[in-house]
This record gives sequence, C-alpha cells and structure tokens, in this order.
Amino acid sequence: MILFPDKLVKPEMLAAGDRVAVVSPSWGGPSVCPDRYNFGKQQLEQIFGVDVVEMPHALAPAEWIAGHPAARAADLMQAFSDPSIRAVITSIGGNDAIRLIPHLDLRILQQNPKIFLGYSDTTALHFACMAAGISSFYGPSILSGFGENGGMHAYSAAALRAVLCNAEPAGLIPRNQDGWTAEKTDWTDAAALEYPQILSPADAPKILQGSGIVSGRLIGGCAEVLEMLKGTLWWPQPSFWEGKILFYETSEDAPPPEFIKYWLRNFAAQGILQRLSGILISRPDPCGDETYRVRLEQAFLDILAEEGLGTLPVLSGLDFGHTQPMLTLPYGVCAQIDCSAATLTITEAATVLRRC
Repeated sequence: MILFPDKLVKPEMLAAGDRVAVVSPSWGGPSVCPDRYNFGKQQLEQIFGVDVVEMPHALAPAEWIAGHPAARAADLMQAFSDPSIRAVITSIGGNDAIRLIPHLDLRILQQNPKIFLGYSDTTALHFACMAAGISSFYGPSILSGFGENGGMHAYSAAALRAVLCNAEPAGLIPRNQDGWTAEKTDWTDAAALEYPQILSPADAPKILQGSGIVSGRLIGGCAEVLEMLKGTLWWPQPSFWEGKILFYETSEDAPPPEFIKYWLRNFAAQGILQRLSGILISRPDPCGDETYRVRLEQAFLDILAEEGLGTLPVLSGLDFGHTQPMLTLPYGVCAQIDCSAATLTITEAATVLRRC
C-alpha cells in the first residue's frame, strides 16, 4: 500500500436517503450531552434527508470510551466496511484520537472510500485517511456544528452542502455575513437548544502577506493535534507538502502564540513551510483575550520572515474549525487564494457522481 499519494481518491456525493454512521473516536460526548446529541442528529436528518445510525460504541459512557481506543477504531472500521453506509460523521472531537494508531487498518479505509466528516481532534483521523489515499472533510460534528443552539447555522449547512452534495467545484467561498460566535454554553442544558446564540459581526478575511493568485491542494487541521501527529505513522514526508495550501486553526484551549512560533519552527525544520504555496488561518476563539488573533497572526508573520518566506500568501480570518458558523474544507482538493480580493475558491470537485 502506497502511503500519502499526492492525488487522493474522492468519495461519492451525499444524497437524500443515504445511511450515515455516527462514531465517537475521541470523547464520548453523546453520553454526557444526550439532548444535544439527539438534537444534532435530528438536524442532520432533517436538513440533509439522511438516515443516521450509530455504531456500536458511539453512545457508550465517556469513561468507558476513554479506556477503549480499540473499540473506537473498530467502530470506524465497521462504518467504512459497511457498503450500506455512505458517510461517517464524528459525534465530537476530544484529545486522544491519536491513540487509535495501533488499532486502525488503513487498508479498510483505502478499499472503502466514503465521506468522513469532523474537526478538531478528528484531524488525526483525517491524516489517517490521507495516508490511506482517500479524501475527507474538515467540518461539523454532531454536537458542535449540527447541534447548535437554535439549530445548525445556515452558513454551515450551505458550506457543507456545497462540498458534499454535488460533484462540481464549490467555487468561491462566500463571505460570512451572518456573524460569528465562540461563546461557551452549557451543552447539558436541553432548554437552551431552543434559543440561538447571539452572533458578533464577522469581519472579512484579510491577506497578511503575499500577492497574486496561488493554487494548491488543501491540508491542515487543529494546531494542537498536528503537534501530536508529528513523527507518527500518520505524518506525511516533507515532499507530500509540496505546493499544498495549509489550513491551520487553534482550539478553545487557545495555545499561546509563542507556542505557535515553536510549532511553526518545527514545520520549517522539516522543510514543510518552504514547500507550501499558501496558508489559511481560521478565525480563532479569543477566550476573552481580544489581542489573541493579532498575536496569533503576528506569530505566523514572524516565523515566515525568519525563513525568508515574506511573500508566501497568508489569508486569515476564515470561518473553519472552532467557530460558529463553520466552513467545511475538503482534504486534497485544489483551492485558490486570491491575494488582491482576499478570497478562497475551491476549484475542484470534492466528491464524485454515484456509480451505477
């Protein structure tokens, strides 16, 4: 089996009536927040017209799931192996999907390409998919994304539909005009599910440096999980990063920008930064610190300057990752950064038509 082929196999598009599996490969959130889980499941079924089924351990107690990474991996393998299941969606992220490395059979992923969706800690499993040669999708989970208070945000639903439900390029990523939030709410409060969160105005993405138009295949994820992946079997060789566009976001832990500098220096030491065609930075969760975004962006500029990469295009302030609403980004699919317009365009279809 060839690990990390440059061109990934795309899954078939999602359609109404499809069976969609839910897995809990990280935290056992559904057992802790059952009302929110059921609401998110309902949103997924109603908005996309699919039939949601849970894998055997998806709803198991969080304490049990934490102690059984092999069972989590088995659920994922069962979902991919089942020909009646068209897509696999994570219930939520967490902090230890990396523990599935000894238990995951990449051949099963390779032989059964299908839609796989999630974000945050799911970054680790997206890299497993890339190692197996299949594309996957960095986007909503059941508890965070689908199960938002007041329902799934229209911007999130439209972005997801654009990449999953047709075999054409999603095209220009529209500006988020609805507003955004990273507000922490009580996920165990069933009554709160009826009331949408108040959104703050969403400023437009901006170019931090660079000029012209650049293209590349998308790769990236959550900063903290990328650090766990470095040096493992699921981490690609430097040559795999050639010409890629790195999308990068931080979790609600809001790692200090000084740490981001350390981590980016590692990317440089591996020869990865020098191979990129561009970088995308998400709108971060400030965690009460309104200077966080500015300091995070400056960390990127400082390290790129250290490496003589002062012209590498960097587009910041996109709505993916730990923010609501959120975009869905397809791994391994060609995209384009336009520095003059400060826009991102997905120029290649992320799924293929159904085979007869």
